[in-house]
Amino acid sequence: MLVVEDFEVLARSIGTGLRREGMAVDVVLDGGDALEHLAITRYDVVILDRDLPGVHGDEVCRSIVADGCGSRVLMLTAASTLKDRVDGLGLGADDYLPKPFDFPELVARVRALARRSTPATPPTLSAADLTLDPARRVALRAGRRLELSPKEFAVLECLLASGGRAVSAEELLERVWDERADPFTTAVKTTIRRLRAKLGNPPVIHTVREGGYRIGHA
Repeated sequence: MLVVEDFEVLARSIGTGLRREGMAVDVVLDGGDALEHLAITRYDVVILDRDLPGVHGDEVCRSIVADGCGSRVLMLTAASTLKDRVDGLGLGADDYLPKPFDFPELVARVRALARRSTPATPPTLSAADLTLDPARRVALRAGRRLELSPKEFAVLECLLASGGRAVSAEELLERVWDERADPFTTAVKTTIRRLRAKLGNPPVIHTVREGGYRIGHA
């Protein structure tokens, strides 16, 4: 996720809240910085304040649409008239949320847009006796509920959604963490180790030599 909001307190608050929901979030405070990030990283959802200094939010939205990168745009603004909403959606935004807003509604809208930005996946993900429900944030193994941290849940979701494909540590770092993560960190290995311990036996997450990790056969 990319949060583009010039009010720093609100921007950091949104970023912190979404990370607690298990999302990888980058935060920028102006439109120019947003365009630089978008040129490097493909985001599932861009939470975009419309009234930005420098490069206006409208221009950022137009750039995202013209680029065809597939990122979904949730536009935020203090203006809440019908015309404002129509204008925002007319620019190519996928959704529109006036300020002030309730954070649970923001999370729900972001999750809905994220589902639209990626290939369709079943409501629940499963492999053997392992089942994960992304919407309800519930993971089960052999009917036993797993108590997972947000990062552990997100890693498991990525692995299950890959459909048996090996997922590299670099991809997990990009999808589950964010730009603040040290590329040389052991966070992925540590999270995989803890996840394996919670999943128990027989092992379900296998290491693929020079390929990363996958659910199923090594």
